[in-house]
Amino acid sequence: MIAGVIAVVLLLAIAAYACAGGTDYGAGFWDLTAGGAERGKRPRWLIDHAMAPVWEVNNVWLIFVLVIMWTGFPVLFQQVFTTMWLPLALAAVGIVLRGAGFALRKPTRRLAGRRLYGAVFAVSSLLTPFFLGAAAGGVASGRVTSTTKASTDAWANPTSLLFGLLAIATTALLGAVFLAADARRFDAPELDRYFRRRALGALAAVAVLAVITLVVTHGDAPHVWHGLTHGVGLVFVIVAALGTLATAGLLTRSSAAWSRVTAVGVVASAVLAWGMAQRPYLIPTSLTVAEGAGAHTTLRWLGLVTLVAVVLIIPAVALLYWLDTQGELESLTDADLRRRGAGDEG
Repeated sequence: MIAGVIAVVLLLAIAAYACAGGTDYGAGFWDLTAGGAERGKRPRWLIDHAMAPVWEVNNVWLIFVLVIMWTGFPVLFQQVFTTMWLPLALAAVGIVLRGAGFALRKPTRRLAGRRLYGAVFAVSSLLTPFFLGAAAGGVASGRVTSTTKASTDAWANPTSLLFGLLAIATTALLGAVFLAADARRFDAPELDRYFRRRALGALAAVAVLAVITLVVTHGDAPHVWHGLTHGVGLVFVIVAALGTLATAGLLTRSSAAWSRVTAVGVVASAVLAWGMAQRPYLIPTSLTVAEGAGAHTTLRWLGLVTLVAVVLIIPAVALLYWLDTQGELESLTDADLRRRGAGDEG
């Protein structure tokens, strides 16, 4: 019983990272595709201002996933990180380089340096979700077992490649939707239209890739396909489909305030559909939740620590996001500092 509860918590943490971290990766995707220095100046300006206050906090959910996976399901952790060490290592390198590129681009004065750090940030934002998605696809297709050795086939197979492409498309969707909302907050209507058009394109790509993935899993990951077309998994697939339609309708309107909620609903529902489709397995069809779980005492303490962490972290993160959306975390400009200094003198 407790192992099942911890497995659900792990799935929810993965969904949280897919939505929160995915938004940041999506911003990097649009940074990469914004064009040259002059054409991409305005979109990149918005990306810098929108991401700066909160981009680093989203990695909290990734740490949460790793701690729960390592402590609660050590067998799963060992099998996944043994078989998928290469794509996961590349994803980890991408996370580090992405953060460094974003942090160093803004204060760099020389144009060549800004272009270099910007390229590192943008390319890493594309490759990191792909490799994470490819690793998830390897798990979904049942290619991660106790006897599987690390090989390209474990993560470079049809299901893995489609999961990787879906990861890129969903992050692009989230990034564009949130950037459009930020454009309205910064009173930049031309950027609002710019990112809403791209959000619609990304949404279409997500829908097409989702259908292709469903078809491919029929032969390549039959257990997951059955779970996606029956029971609770099917319910979340339907919710994701309805969320897709709602997001498309909202993005075509001049005011798309709720599009962020529906876009997050699409991505979260897709992740939950995948998790529910794998039941009762952690790795179809070789490792069940009960077989992969740690000791009962460890799970009880993990549940208690998780509860405390949720009580402390979720309100803090919610407050941070609220302050950001209200514009309370904007950095001071030179003009602000001059005005403040003049006020102090008076």
